[in-house]
Amino acid sequence: MIATCGSARRSLARAFADPDAGPVLLYVEGAAGLGKTHLLSELAGLPEAPDAARLWWRCGAGDGQQVADEPWGKPALLLVDDVHRADEDELRRLRRVLEGLEPGSAAAVAYRPEELPVPGLPLGGSAMAYPFRLTVLTHRLAPWDEERVRRAAADVLGESGGTAEAVGTLHERTGGVPRAVVDLLALLREQRPAFTGTAAEVAAAGVPTRLAELVLSRTYALSPAHRPLVWAAAVLDGPAARDELIAVSGLGAVPGSDALLRALESAALAEPGEGRYGFAVPLAAAAVRDTVPGPVRQDLHRRAAGVLSRRQPVAWTAVGEHHRAAGDDRRWLRAVEKAAESAAASGRHQEAIVLLERTLAAPGIPPQARARLAPLLARNAVTGLRSDQTVEVLAQIVQDADLPPAVRGELRLDLGLMLSNQMGRFADGWRVLEIAAAELREVRSVLAARAMAALVTPYWPGASLDVHRGWLIKAVAAADDSGDEAMRTAVLANQVGLAMSWADPEAWDLVERLPVQSTDPACVRQAARGLCNAADSAVWLGFYRRVDGLLAEGRELATRSGAPYTEHSASGTRLLQEWWTGQWLGLARRCEEFIADTADMPFLASDAYVVRGLLAVAQGDWGEARSWLSQRGTFGTENLPVPLGATAAGAVIRLTLARQEVADAAEQARAAWTVVAEKGVWPWAAELAPWAVEALARAGDTTGAQAMVRDFAQGLGAADAPAARAALVWSRAVLAENEALAQGKPSGLLAAAEAYRKAAAAYAELPRPYSQALTTECAGRCVLAADAVGEAGGADGTQASEGAADGAGAHGSGASAAGGAAAPVGDRASTASAIAELESCAQHFTDLGAVWDATRARALLRTRQPAKKGRPPGRPSHSDQLSPREAEVAQLASSGLTNREIAATLHLSPRTVEQHIAGAMRKTGALSRRDLVHRL
Repeated sequence: MIATCGSARRSLARAFADPDAGPVLLYVEGAAGLGKTHLLSELAGLPEAPDAARLWWRCGAGDGQQVADEPWGKPALLLVDDVHRADEDELRRLRRVLEGLEPGSAAAVAYRPEELPVPGLPLGGSAMAYPFRLTVLTHRLAPWDEERVRRAAADVLGESGGTAEAVGTLHERTGGVPRAVVDLLALLREQRPAFTGTAAEVAAAGVPTRLAELVLSRTYALSPAHRPLVWAAAVLDGPAARDELIAVSGLGAVPGSDALLRALESAALAEPGEGRYGFAVPLAAAAVRDTVPGPVRQDLHRRAAGVLSRRQPVAWTAVGEHHRAAGDDRRWLRAVEKAAESAAASGRHQEAIVLLERTLAAPGIPPQARARLAPLLARNAVTGLRSDQTVEVLAQIVQDADLPPAVRGELRLDLGLMLSNQMGRFADGWRVLEIAAAELREVRSVLAARAMAALVTPYWPGASLDVHRGWLIKAVAAADDSGDEAMRTAVLANQVGLAMSWADPEAWDLVERLPVQSTDPACVRQAARGLCNAADSAVWLGFYRRVDGLLAEGRELATRSGAPYTEHSASGTRLLQEWWTGQWLGLARRCEEFIADTADMPFLASDAYVVRGLLAVAQGDWGEARSWLSQRGTFGTENLPVPLGATAAGAVIRLTLARQEVADAAEQARAAWTVVAEKGVWPWAAELAPWAVEALARAGDTTGAQAMVRDFAQGLGAADAPAARAALVWSRAVLAENEALAQGKPSGLLAAAEAYRKAAAAYAELPRPYSQALTTECAGRCVLAADAVGEAGGADGTQASEGAADGAGAHGSGASAAGGAAAPVGDRASTASAIAELESCAQHFTDLGAVWDATRARALLRTRQPAKKGRPPGRPSHSDQLSPREAEVAQLASSGLTNREIAATLHLSPRTVEQHIAGAMRKTGALSRRDLVHRL
């Protein structure tokens, strides 16, 4: 584990460089555990001196006389260990040997500087008579840095070695001393598989036996009068000034100073920083602390609390722990309250949450203390990022009959906000918030307006838009009655979200009213939330060019006022904007990183899950797509915010249609549409409507599909919602295409093509390049379908071909109205234009990284494009190279698509797909379909 020091090896190698080289003496200095013996063993294998005799001398072991009396041949390498253990006689013999070193010889002498009888003089108090030609060098071993500790942890515990926080704790507690690191890792290894790699587990692992014996032997070598000074250092558990140590020990100035000197001389304590004293290995403090008698230890903790209270700034968390260890619960709880307030004021909400959760979970907390601490926990949890225990703690506390009604109402308010905003349990959160609003109104609390404002938020499934408008009227009145400017801003922030959601014409004026210039941190936090609410709604409405400014200002205010939850929610909005505006490069990685960063609160990453799923659909990775879209089981998708749930449902319906499971797709469409319809915020239907209409139309439910389009149009009314308006045109085009196919009317297909082009133009304005490409592809496909239907049914086009009718719909589903049609008819301008559109779409899909869509578009092109001139008849030979078709099939197969799904995408039979996959595997040497992705 302990690496050879290259500089030490090079130093000794000088003695063997040539026959006339002078001798070399290398002192190896290092505190206990730094690896001196290991280094000497490495030096014994010095390759530059293959013929030199290796002579070992372990001081205190009785083998020095033999080495001293033995006649040396040249060359020779003397390795002396544990010089600090040598008595005067052994030191005299060693000095005589070293003074007699001749050319062609070298010596390495290792010792612990803290245990030398005379500090700084490894060979005793008398001066050493070094020969003139002797080169004398010193190599001081140093503790490992954090990176070296990480590598050691990976060697022992596996590739990761634990989290970065765990490695940091390991480095901090061991001081980087290699022996302590290795021994502590051995303890952790014995806990496997229970050890999961967290910092808390490292901190709780205990003290390795070797370290405990060393520090206790040094401590109890001191006289009883001096030990309290070491005990004080153990209780303080960190470097402290001399006066602080003496004050905690209770010894008084003169006896305390003497005790400190004796502790340093015996190496029981060290000086890790100038004027700061403690243990060389911080972990050793626990071993000493455990041996201190209980009553003495309580007195030490009491004095430690007083000493730390005088430091600036006061470390209130540590002060509280000392009060608790001293048995003073009242002062402990007061210190916890101050620590949490201090952490919250500086934006360290998670630190405050963990401290308060741990405190409130302790048995026997007096009701008065619970009434003070619980609201503090709730406020931090709502503003920051909760831990998993917070909701449970608050749910138990609100049942406490001894809580004052105002406190219970405040706690219930924050519990409802957490259930809704941070856990995605909307139904539970709504019920709790309704009760909180009533409780707080009874006690005339200003927080009643906050509870009502929370019920204004429209994203949750269930309550209709009219219900939210009703709560808005109550919330505005309550905020005005309160006279509290921060509460007025909180209500305004939610009013912005409500107005923006349904494209209220006054919404943008409300955004301008947010007090972004306020000097009140509470108002600034609420203004930041309002701006981020506006940015999120702007994404759903399709105002992508306005999002950047809203997010930038909102995040800056959130950072400045200490609102990490708002910052994280803004990151989710950014991912949605990047998806729709075609900023796909690295987007999958950004989604996965965001999900990892918010692993303790997966609902906060729901945007990232959905965007990652949408990418997987476009890329043809359908197995992964369903997993991402279902939030990977982290919470029920039925609890997704309505616009996000509608988007995910649209993607799932699209996948189901692609797999030709039309009846299932129709059922999914009806269920998802019901959620949006009950909410009544119709701009949120934009990402669901085209796929839902197609599912019902292809299932034969034309009436249902028509009703969806009609409800969507009526619900939007005159709302300024560009994304929804484009989706409405798209949905009408889908309906027109399917009706034309069912009736076999080429004119209807051409009309559908024009509708698709209008939708594509609308998406281009936003801009939304992926949606633009999809609708452009649909337009080209309709033109080709009209051509095919016209040829199959005659001039009047009254009889559609069976293949055309069976392929109804299918934008993005993999089927095609033109699939199975005959060769193209002539070179009509419309057909040529359609082919050009499809070629453009295929390139746009490729540029975006939409592998499945690009493959589908190219497959449709091949059904209509004439063979290239000059190509010899028959199928081309590709010998051992993949043919273009084999490459396409292999790409889709390696993404996880089944033969049937690939066949639907490429307009092939499953049997042909099977043959192409077999050919691709044979030519690439792939062992399985999944192995193809590595071979391609």
